[in-house]
Amino acid sequence: MSTEDHPAPRSLAEALRGRDDASLAALLRSRPDLITPVPTDLTQLATRAGTRASVVRALERLDRFALQTAEALAVAADPSSYDELLGLMAGDARDPEVSAALPAALAALREQALVWGADDRLRLVRTARELLAPSPQHPSPTGLGPSVREATAGMSPGRIQEIVATVGLPSTHDSVSAVDALTALFTHRRKMKAMLAKAPAESLEVLERLMWGPPYGQVTHDPAPRLRWLLDRGLLLPTAPGTVVLPREVALHLRAGRAHRAPEPLPPAVEPAATHRPQVVDSTAAGQAYTALATVEELLKDWDEGGPAVLRAGGLSVRDLKRTAVALDVPEPVAAFWVELAYAAGLIASDGEADERYAATPAYDAWLERPVAERWTRLAEAWLAATRTSGVVGGRDAKERALSALGPGLDRSAAPEVRHRVLALLAALPEGAAPDPEAVLARLRWERPLRGPRTSATEDDLRSRLARWTLAEAELLGLTGRGALSAQGRALIGASPAAPAAHPEPQGPGDKLPVHHHRTAAPLTPLSPPEQAVAAAAATRLLAPLLPEPLDHVLLQADLTAVAPGPLQRPLADVLGVLADVESKGGATVYRFTPGSVRRALDAGRSASDLHAFLAQHSRTPVPQPLAYLIDDVARRHGHLRVGAASAYVRCDDDTVLNEILADKRAGALRLRRLAPTVLAAQADPATLLDGLRAMGYAPAAESAEGDVLITRAHAHRTPPRTAPEPVPEGPPVPDATLLTAAVRAIRAGDLASTAPRKPTDTAVPLAPGELPRTSNAETLATMQAAVLTGEALWIGYVNAEGSASQRVIAPVRVEGGFVTAYDHTADEVRTYPLHRITGVAELADE
Repeated sequence: MSTEDHPAPRSLAEALRGRDDASLAALLRSRPDLITPVPTDLTQLATRAGTRASVVRALERLDRFALQTAEALAVAADPSSYDELLGLMAGDARDPEVSAALPAALAALREQALVWGADDRLRLVRTARELLAPSPQHPSPTGLGPSVREATAGMSPGRIQEIVATVGLPSTHDSVSAVDALTALFTHRRKMKAMLAKAPAESLEVLERLMWGPPYGQVTHDPAPRLRWLLDRGLLLPTAPGTVVLPREVALHLRAGRAHRAPEPLPPAVEPAATHRPQVVDSTAAGQAYTALATVEELLKDWDEGGPAVLRAGGLSVRDLKRTAVALDVPEPVAAFWVELAYAAGLIASDGEADERYAATPAYDAWLERPVAERWTRLAEAWLAATRTSGVVGGRDAKERALSALGPGLDRSAAPEVRHRVLALLAALPEGAAPDPEAVLARLRWERPLRGPRTSATEDDLRSRLARWTLAEAELLGLTGRGALSAQGRALIGASPAAPAAHPEPQGPGDKLPVHHHRTAAPLTPLSPPEQAVAAAAATRLLAPLLPEPLDHVLLQADLTAVAPGPLQRPLADVLGVLADVESKGGATVYRFTPGSVRRALDAGRSASDLHAFLAQHSRTPVPQPLAYLIDDVARRHGHLRVGAASAYVRCDDDTVLNEILADKRAGALRLRRLAPTVLAAQADPATLLDGLRAMGYAPAAESAEGDVLITRAHAHRTPPRTAPEPVPEGPPVPDATLLTAAVRAIRAGDLASTAPRKPTDTAVPLAPGELPRTSNAETLATMQAAVLTGEALWIGYVNAEGSASQRVIAPVRVEGGFVTAYDHTADEVRTYPLHRITGVAELADE
């Protein structure tokens, strides 16, 4: 098709106008900030696409090679040609890898509306050029300095003529022509090579030091001969007193035309570093998944009657986090992860009371009723979507305030994207293959290069830290096993099963796999809610058979301990947790029976016979005699003393026991006095009296006002219904297909209204772009009535009831009662408009 049919666009708006609907939808999908709110027409869309905030956001989402391409365009001529861009990227030698990858990078920049124009007139959006072009305040990542024209802008004409004469160019009194001639010389490869061949070796060393940047250097008022030679020929140009710069054209000649020292057209490969049998990976991950569930349950059980207090600024105190870590037997950072995971899943929250504390939510009880695999899927889904990041706990925010677990300031909007991307990279490897973490980090840095300098040589950018935390947390949660993605992990992110490794498996975890330079599949995109539900169900099905079956028995031992060789069924675990104290955890859990733990079971309403029957039913070994004696001894003394409210009283049928209590010095704080031979009164409250007598070695039981023994069970403390914290999105959400279709249609319609050609009239006043037409009521009515008869379309300005103005193209059908009924081309439907809201009308020019 000829260029006459499609003339070169003169602006970004014209370039967008030439796109099809699919291309516009791709732009709005990749840059969702452009659709919030929906632009009225393509001119407004182009203006919004060129704003600084939008351009910065778009640049930050480019991969390294696309960003390098944009940086090269920023130092090229404006407009530039594809051949010039290819030279800047591939150099004079035309690197084949760079040459092959450049069209795709340029297409990505065009799709993002950062570059527009045909291949012979490529233009970088002005805002992007300003951000990426070299300047003393903001050096270019290319390391290039200003062009000859820019560097000589403030130089005297006489000095420019001296440089021109020194390099042997014809003299001219026109500084512009002189600068052009000097630029032509510096961009001529053969002539520059000849001139530099005569340069002193010391001068060439100076050029080599400045060649890759930074291009600025310091000189004294009396430069050394090696510098004077360069200054006389314009190979170094002064920019300020004592400062010189290497002109861009000279640096490009020294670099053989390349704008970047090391173009990176291909992403770093994420290769397997070790491999394991897939069954080993899945079983390892499943075991860790069960441990994760047990850890969360232990955390919530510890907070069942009310957890730690909420700090005034929000969150857990350092002391409470340490206590939680000790209770879970994990390091503090890992404890922060489990606490934040339970919070993200909606299982814990603050109770909102005056004395605010953290506690389990009603959703926790519902979660406990789910099958084991479903409970894990709920946790894994919450982790994938959460923006709260436990890895920053213990750090400082921008105001140097400490960041605490469950406190404010932990949201990192990029976390869900990084987690999903890391798991997708693992999913691209063969089943059972674990990558080197550094290879994963290198790939992520290529996909989203760090914008801005690091403050130190060892500091990682946020995305790298998020990736490191993702790898560690995925292992803790059971999404990965031995560093490789498990089958349930693949299913959860919607990845298809990977091909098995086509090579012999290593014999040990340290063995390396052969390196295969392959390209990974297309990146996985986040799943929609219905797709995520299907993926979660698939992950649950894959995990369920791998989880250990809960046991219905323990092994009782003569040293007053019980060994649970695996996970216990919930009723057994709950009763045993009251009757005994957990002494050690691991593959097998060891419980120890003590007088205090047995009394706790009796206080909960169990009788001695109940406890004997329970142990006999659930023990694979006979009940040891010491344990039976312990239960009987504690039961015999349990309830021998009765405590009630007087403030409080103690009664006992055996008055000698009361005599012993009165004679004991430890009872002084209880302020006891005898009311009757079998009754003592105390000024302490019943709870304090119970604790005091138990500390003295007695086993009293509380009783009601009717004299019945009170069954004291721990009351679970629950918060009011709470919703899980909402993730904080990173910018506007990606629009779905329905919204994109409607937005493209609205933009096209608005553009039709704003660009439709109109017939000139004698009384017409030229309108600025986007300005609404203005006509009197009589003119508007007459034009509408005439259009009804002729069937012509009109261009109108319309202000709705909310005061929002717009332009529309309509074909009037009927005018009556102060309303016009017309086919609205912009909405593609018949509508009725009040005439008094139409600001003006104009006839459209003939096609």
